[in-house]
Amino acid sequence: MSPDRLFLLLGALSGMISVLAGALGAHLLKAQLAAGMLEIFETAVRYQMFHALALVVVAWAVGRFEGRSAPLAGVLFVLGSVLFCGSLYAYSLSGLRAFTMGAPFGGAALAAGWACLAWTALAAQRRSH
Repeated sequence: MSPDRLFLLLGALSGMISVLAGALGAHLLKAQLAAGMLEIFETAVRYQMFHALALVVVAWAVGRFEGRSAPLAGVLFVLGSVLFCGSLYAYSLSGLRAFTMGAPFGGAALAAGWACLAWTALAAQRRSH
């Protein structure tokens, strides 16, 4: 599978999971989780959706711009989503603080993904002149 199609697929699947997790939180977990834990769960849902959309942008960028920064952004968004959102999902559902250890690494990966996407735009601008 080509990188642009792979990132589109991963973005679409992540968006779907985010919608399903949001529905789970709104309908089933609302009565089961303490308010603070539900808020953490909803943060994971929100960040997963933002980065699902970011993966769709990466799919577009990979097909349009040369270089390795756009695919690297996609890898970082996937890794960051798994670590950050996964940590928050696991913590909110289990209450085990140990699950939060992955969140800072995931957040750093997400930020690095945005930096790579910015670099993609800057590098494309330089190549066009």
